[in-house]
Amino acid sequence: MTTFTKGTPVIVADGLSKSFGDTRAVQDVSFEAWAGSVFALLGPNGAGKTTTINMLTTLLPIDDGRASVAGFDLSRRPDAVRRVIGLAGQAAAVDEKLTARENLDLFGRLYRIPKAERKLRVEELIEGFRMGDYADRTVGTCSGGQRRRLDVVASLIAKPLALFLDEPTTGLDPRSRVELWDEIRGLADRGTAVVLTTQYLEEADRLADYILIMDEGRAVVTGTARELKDDLKRDVLEVHFTSGEELERAVKALGGFADEYGANPAAKQLTIPVTGGSASSLKLLRRIEDSGIPVVDFQYRRPTLDDVFLTHTYSATA
Repeated sequence: MTTFTKGTPVIVADGLSKSFGDTRAVQDVSFEAWAGSVFALLGPNGAGKTTTINMLTTLLPIDDGRASVAGFDLSRRPDAVRRVIGLAGQAAAVDEKLTARENLDLFGRLYRIPKAERKLRVEELIEGFRMGDYADRTVGTCSGGQRRRLDVVASLIAKPLALFLDEPTTGLDPRSRVELWDEIRGLADRGTAVVLTTQYLEEADRLADYILIMDEGRAVVTGTARELKDDLKRDVLEVHFTSGEELERAVKALGGFADEYGANPAAKQLTIPVTGGSASSLKLLRRIEDSGIPVVDFQYRRPTLDDVFLTHTYSATA
């Protein structure tokens, strides 16, 4: 199998578009994912992330645009593309009646890996991903974290050049999530091109070398996590109140609108964009205090990926 030097484009999407009837699910999306890197596709529900993944993994035909994986054109060489990719979708693909070891062997047979080579690869994956304690248990008796790990590991059976992970840590407990993060980062460090979709922005912030945020089927902003945060050109003041009513009073006292200030009545929190540094934050806090509104707590901080997401996605704030 061809290998790619770290930093070389493995996945190339150029103007991808997909419609379902009158609905444009994906519109003119372009990006590259490189060997040895994690590329994150972010966006609200319905933004087109999974549709994009399904096109790139040959599960859906491309309506417009073109794409290639490891140099193979998806429209002309779909069989060749399938031989060099791995996919762990939102729904688990493993058989709960088989053991973890039997599942891995089954995936190896589907990829037509010779028996002797397949056996060695299965043992390599079980040892490398610390699955020995449950390798010979039926999957139905395993924990959610163990099943999800097996699903990701099964997608690696053929040593793919490109790995697609569609919300791989959904439903996992914090410890299992962190363990899977380490494994995904390790795969990229060893040269795999990883495309990741996730609703956990902390996950993207920690793992992704490059990020594309989608909304309503379109690519709205791209860059590294640091670039996207820096591009906001502002810091953030978070102010906590004792009630939603006091939060509303604070918004009026500041002379703005709830959407502008990121009002969250359920959390009794006001998130205020600040462009004038800490001095501006102090002025805002004094204005709230002078209005007789008690403040429970406050924090002045740099923007997070959550702030970037909320700034650029209409669907998330509409």
